[in-house]
Amino acid sequence: MAGNSFGQLFRITTFGESHGEAIGVIIDGCPAGVGVDLDYIQGELDKRKPGQSKITTQRKESDTVKMLSGTFEGKTTGTPIAMIIPNEDQRSKDYSHNVDVFRPSHADYTYATKYGIRDHRGGGRSSARETAARVAAGALAKLLLKTQGIEIVAHVSSVGKIDAPNVFIDNADDFIAQREQNIVRCADPATAEEMITFIDSVRKDGDTVGGKVSCYVKNCPVGLGEPVFDKLHADLGKAMLSINAVHGFEFGSGFSGSEMRGSEHNDIFQKDASGKVTTRTNFSGGIQGGISNGMPIEFKVAFKPVATIMHNQQTIDGEGNAAEISGKGRHDPCVVPRAVPIVEAMAALVIADHLLRNRSAKI
Repeated sequence: MAGNSFGQLFRITTFGESHGEAIGVIIDGCPAGVGVDLDYIQGELDKRKPGQSKITTQRKESDTVKMLSGTFEGKTTGTPIAMIIPNEDQRSKDYSHNVDVFRPSHADYTYATKYGIRDHRGGGRSSARETAARVAAGALAKLLLKTQGIEIVAHVSSVGKIDAPNVFIDNADDFIAQREQNIVRCADPATAEEMITFIDSVRKDGDTVGGKVSCYVKNCPVGLGEPVFDKLHADLGKAMLSINAVHGFEFGSGFSGSEMRGSEHNDIFQKDASGKVTTRTNFSGGIQGGISNGMPIEFKVAFKPVATIMHNQQTIDGEGNAAEISGKGRHDPCVVPRAVPIVEAMAALVIADHLLRNRSAKI
């Protein structure tokens, strides 16, 4: 199956299925000498793992990562890095009712038609469980970026129609600390409580709801991004849209920018007290002409409601006959609290790849 690798110089390939023995990732192109903090990598995985609160799936996975290659004495060696995460709490019997029928809005029908075979146990390769491998790789990319002072933070900015106000916390560690004080991972405490109450009510109804994650890349240098087809925002968009359940991506002013005039939207250049070039506004989202301009990179990622709901639904079977399916198993009523580290990880992989590519831009 093609499409399992991402990136050019900092390149990852993920493997494994939701109910297989394990999932994992191969990272090729990571420079030698990056300090490997396994506690940090595990901490990022812990933010994504299931069973962490009442508003997430109750599947119990420790998501304990093991590094198999590519490091020596706590640093990367420049050779391929392999990480593996065993699956510990599969309940394949929860999916026995899915063998001959297609779940609405899942990948069952498309996989079966494309390949002539599908793993009905949690969706197999199409399961969001695969994203744990991305988070592990993204954590290593973050460690690389930190050596250059680049930081990436995200939080849940909306659930359903509940929107958080813009949160301005200059220090990344403070931003993360405030976000992690609540189980929905919203950096605005008041909005977080409202979101949690709403998600819990949706869960009790046997239903699901979508939301948005806002992400910020701080201290990104000027010049990352390639013309014409590898623009930085284009690669960020591809990265985010490759995440399960993502249905939308916008950077900077996004869709609201289409309602503005140029005189309102243009980001005016200026020099700050230190002589650094900045812009008065940041409607460009830190990217102009597909290349980073030194301002914070800002974007939002929209997630649809989880497709499995605890209600009977009409569908068809493998022969095209009308059928009925009931939701079973352990599923998130809202995916966005666990999606925050996934969004950060994919952003880190894009920025790390372009950081390495930019080294050949000029002498």
